[in-house]
Amino acid sequence: VQLQASGGGLVQPGGSLRLSCAASGIIFRITGMSWYRQAPGKQRELVAHITNGGSTNYTDSVKGRFTISRDNAKNTVYLRMNSLEYEDTAVYYCSVIYMLRGYWGQGTLVTVSS
Repeated sequence: VQLQASGGGLVQPGGSLRLSCAASGIIFRITGMSWYRQAPGKQRELVAHITNGGSTNYTDSVKGRFTISRDNAKNTVYLRMNSLEYEDTAVYYCSVIYMLRGYWGQGTLVTVSS
Protein backbone atom coordinates (compact mmCIF):
# COMPACT_ATOMS: atom_id res chain seq x y z
CA VAL A 1 0.00 0.00 0.00
CA GLN A 2 1.32 3.42 -0.94
CA LEU A 3 -0.18 6.83 -0.29
CA GLN A 4 1.41 9.77 -2.09
CA ALA A 5 0.31 13.17 -0.79
CA SER A 6 0.96 16.44 -2.57
CA GLY A 7 -0.26 20.00 -2.87
CA GLY A 8 1.05 21.63 0.27
CA GLY A 9 2.79 24.97 0.31
CA LEU A 10 2.91 28.48 1.66
CA VAL A 11 -0.33 30.45 1.57
CA GLN A 12 -1.54 33.70 3.09
CA PRO A 13 -4.38 33.77 5.61
CA GLY A 14 -7.68 33.57 3.80
CA GLY A 15 -6.13 31.69 0.90
CA SER A 16 -6.84 28.26 -0.50
CA LEU A 17 -5.01 25.05 -1.28
CA ARG A 18 -6.00 21.66 -2.59
CA LEU A 19 -4.21 18.60 -1.31
CA SER A 20 -4.18 15.34 -3.25
CA CYS A 21 -3.42 11.82 -2.13
CA ALA A 22 -2.93 9.11 -4.71
CA ALA A 23 -3.38 5.58 -3.41
CA SER A 24 -2.05 2.33 -4.80
CA GLY A 25 -2.12 -1.24 -3.63
CA ILE A 26 -5.70 -1.06 -2.39
CA ILE A 27 -9.16 -1.50 -3.85
CA PHE A 28 -9.75 2.21 -3.60
CA ARG A 29 -13.45 2.31 -4.44
CA ILE A 30 -14.40 0.22 -1.40
CA THR A 31 -12.14 2.01 1.06
CA GLY A 32 -12.75 4.98 3.31
CA MET A 33 -10.01 7.60 3.32
CA SER A 34 -8.92 10.18 5.86
CA TRP A 35 -6.84 13.32 6.16
CA TYR A 36 -4.99 14.03 9.40
CA ARG A 37 -2.73 16.89 10.38
CA GLN A 38 -0.04 17.50 12.93
CA ALA A 39 0.85 21.01 13.95
CA PRO A 40 4.18 21.81 15.63
CA GLY A 41 4.14 20.65 19.23
CA LYS A 42 0.70 19.10 18.94
CA GLN A 43 -0.73 15.65 18.53
CA ARG A 44 -1.88 14.39 15.17
CA GLU A 45 -5.60 14.97 14.69
CA LEU A 46 -8.23 13.74 12.28
CA VAL A 47 -9.30 16.50 9.93
CA ALA A 48 -11.74 14.81 7.56
CA HIS A 49 -12.97 11.41 6.50
CA ILE A 50 -14.83 10.17 3.45
CA THR A 51 -16.47 6.78 3.26
CA ASN A 52 -16.47 4.54 0.21
CA GLY A 53 -20.00 5.79 -0.43
CA GLY A 54 -18.99 9.43 -0.30
CA SER A 55 -20.29 10.37 3.14
CA THR A 56 -18.07 12.88 4.87
CA ASN A 57 -17.29 14.17 8.31
CA TYR A 58 -14.98 16.89 9.61
CA THR A 59 -13.41 18.09 12.77
CA ASP A 60 -15.27 21.14 14.08
CA SER A 61 -12.48 23.63 13.41
CA VAL A 62 -12.57 23.06 9.63
CA LYS A 63 -16.30 22.63 9.03
CA GLY A 64 -17.50 24.98 6.32
CA ARG A 65 -13.95 25.68 5.14
CA PHE A 66 -12.54 22.30 4.09
CA THR A 67 -14.03 19.78 1.69
CA ILE A 68 -12.90 16.18 1.29
CA SER A 69 -13.71 14.42 -1.96
CA ARG A 70 -12.62 11.40 -3.92
CA ASP A 71 -12.15 10.33 -7.52
CA ASN A 72 -12.39 6.56 -7.71
CA ALA A 73 -11.24 6.54 -11.34
CA LYS A 74 -7.97 8.12 -10.27
CA ASN A 75 -7.60 6.37 -6.90
CA THR A 76 -7.22 9.81 -5.39
CA VAL A 77 -8.65 11.63 -2.40
CA TYR A 78 -8.59 15.42 -2.17
CA LEU A 79 -8.80 18.01 0.55
CA ARG A 80 -9.90 21.42 -0.60
CA MET A 81 -8.99 24.01 2.02
CA ASN A 82 -10.51 27.47 1.86
CA SER A 83 -10.29 30.47 4.19
CA LEU A 84 -7.06 29.16 5.62
CA GLU A 85 -6.04 30.38 9.06
CA TYR A 86 -2.72 30.51 10.87
CA GLU A 87 -3.93 27.61 13.02
CA ASP A 88 -4.18 25.39 9.92
CA THR A 89 -0.39 25.31 9.64
CA ALA A 90 0.60 21.67 9.91
CA VAL A 91 1.88 18.64 8.11
CA TYR A 92 -1.12 16.97 6.47
CA TYR A 93 -1.25 13.20 6.07
CA CYS A 94 -3.61 10.98 4.20
CA SER A 95 -4.42 7.70 5.83
CA VAL A 96 -6.29 4.49 5.20
CA ILE A 97 -7.22 1.42 7.16
CA TYR A 98 -7.01 -1.51 4.81
CA MET A 99 -7.22 -5.19 5.62
CA LEU A 100 -7.18 -4.25 9.33
CA ARG A 101 -3.91 -2.33 9.02
CA GLY A 102 -3.34 1.40 9.08
CA TYR A 103 -1.25 3.16 6.46
CA TRP A 104 0.04 6.72 6.23
CA GLY A 105 1.26 8.87 3.42
CA GLN A 106 4.49 10.81 3.76
CA GLY A 107 2.82 14.09 4.64
CA THR A 108 2.69 17.44 2.91
CA LEU A 109 3.44 20.71 4.71
CA VAL A 110 0.91 23.52 4.72
CA THR A 111 2.15 26.85 6.06
CA VAL A 112 -0.27 29.72 6.53
CA SER A 113 1.66 32.93 6.93
CA SER A 114 1.55 36.54 5.85
